Parts: sequence; structure tokens; C-alpha cells
Amino acid sequence: MGSPATLKKISTQLNISISTVSRALKNHPDISENTKRKVKELALLMEYEPNSYAVNLRTNKSRVFGLIVPVISNLFYDSFIAAVEEEARRCGYSLIILQSGDDPLQESENLKLCKLNRVDGVFVSLVADSNSAPLYNKLKESGTPVVFFDKVPDDAGFDTICMADEEAATMAANTILKYKKKKVLALLGNADLSITRKRKDAFLKVFEKEKSAPSLDIRHCLNSAEARKITTEVLGKKNRPDHIFCMSDELLIGAMKSIYQTDLHIPDDLSVLAISNGFIPGLYKPEITYIETSGFELGKLSVKRMLEIMEGPSPSRSIILPSRLVTGGSL
Repeated sequence: MGSPATLKKISTQLNISISTVSRALKNHPDISENTKRKVKELALLMEYEPNSYAVNLRTNKSRVFGLIVPVISNLFYDSFIAAVEEEARRCGYSLIILQSGDDPLQESENLKLCKLNRVDGVFVSLVADSNSAPLYNKLKESGTPVVFFDKVPDDAGFDTICMADEEAATMAANTILKYKKKKVLALLGNADLSITRKRKDAFLKVFEKEKSAPSLDIRHCLNSAEARKITTEVLGKKNRPDHIFCMSDELLIGAMKSIYQTDLHIPDDLSVLAISNGFIPGLYKPEITYIETSGFELGKLSVKRMLEIMEGPSPSRSIILPSRLVTGGSL
């Protein structure tokens, strides 16, 4: 296999300077159309490819975004990543996708890796107990924009893109009231995360105003396995709930695994409502009624905001994506 084509080899073949070849490939107005045509034809014939590393050093731009998520095996993040990749590619960018595994130390290491690879921007959903705030501040101060999504910091100094968490939880609570449920098991996520606190506070606020509100059994689950275990425990009691609310798809999966091990029928014996990305509820029969939180739409919004920041300085913004009720047969 021959050595790769270079600007010098092209210039030698055409008996012109290296700078002329470089400017011709960039469509510089000072270079004649005839020279541009000859240079491009020979570059194509010789399979010339620009040295991207050298270009990155010269321009200080990598044309790469970093994307950090707690876990990739999550349908919400899966659809978010798909949207970001699609929008980024359309704008000439690639992605480095990193998984923190809900580990604060790994999150910090991932952030350092993004910096090492000179990414042009970082999208990140925080892990619980994140200790990376100083690193994010340094990255931002160095001119690399950071856009937080889904699980975001409380600090108003950062750009955040979130679902309407309070709206979604409020909508869920009002739906439960509408169907006059008496005893509700509410499966919520990690209590240390802002997304959980927001949804929990909004959820409880609705019931506090109602005299005929159902009794609530609030449980926090770190994963699907915990949701399954708690649901099995509660459904095994004599005074079992007549409704289960799940704060996420992951918790819904755990709850449904438990329900399917019983003789209970949805919605006659037990009704179910979830906050969901939309795919998981359709896997069950009857389909689960859910409050939609679209990872795909959130991804598109995140890229749009990232590009706005890169165009020039702008104040930090908190962008909220509205939710909507999608009716299934579980209520």
C-alpha cells in the first residue's frame, strides 16, 4: 500500500505551491476556477484526506461533542442520544458518548476525557451525588459550553434543558384524583436527585389541597429491581393499593414484573399510571396510560441550545419541554 496523499505530493504533480493547493481545496476566491478544478480532480484521484488532527490544532475546533449519561441502557437516554447524534451530524459534528454508571468518580473521569479530546461542547445528565461542579465550571470558563439535560444541577448559572417535571407530576396526580383512587403506591426515583424532588413535591402538592385525596405510600427506588421488590411486598399485604404510579419507565418495568406474578387484572383490580418516554407502556396489554416525556424532543432542543451558545455569549437559560397525557387502558 502506497503512502497517503499529501498537499506536497499534489503540489509537486501540478507544479504549484502547497499554499495554492490548500487554498484551492478551500475554494479561496484568489484561486482561479481552472486551478481549483485541477487540484480537486487530482486530490480525488489520489484519495487525499485532510489531516483532521492538524486541522483541529490549527482551528482549535474538534467538530466533536461529548455526551455523558448515567446509563446508556435506558430508553429515554437512548432516544435522546439518537436525536443529538442526528442533529449534530446534520451540522457537521460527531459524538463521543460516555457512560458514568451512576458513579460520581466515573463522571469526573468522563469529563476529563472530554477535555483531553478537545470537544467543542458537552451534554451531560448528572449522576446522584455528583461532585463535578468545579470541573464543569472550569470547562465553561475555558470557553467550552456545557448543556445539562434531564438530571440537572440546581445552580442557575448553567444552561439546562428539562422536561416539565412539575407539570408531569401534577398531571399525574390530577389524573389519579379524576379516577377516584383510594390507596396509591407511588414509586419515585433516587431521593437525592433534583428531578425526583421536583416531581415528588408537585405530586404531593396536588393531594394536599384535596379533602378526599387517597392515602399515599411513597417509596424511593434506585432501579427496576428495587421497584419490583417493593411492589411485590406492598401487593402482598391485605390492604393492598388500588393504584400504582411510577415516576419513570425503569420503575414501571419493575412494577409490571411484580404485577404479572399476581392474579390481579389491570385495570379492574389495579390501575397503573407512569411518566414515560412512550415506548415501554405500549409493550403491555392493556397499554399503560402515561404522561409523555420525550427524550428525542429533548435531544433536539439540547443541540439547538448548544449551537446558540457557540454562536456567541448569551445568558444561561433553563428550557422546559411540556408534557402531555397519553391515554391507554390501565386506568
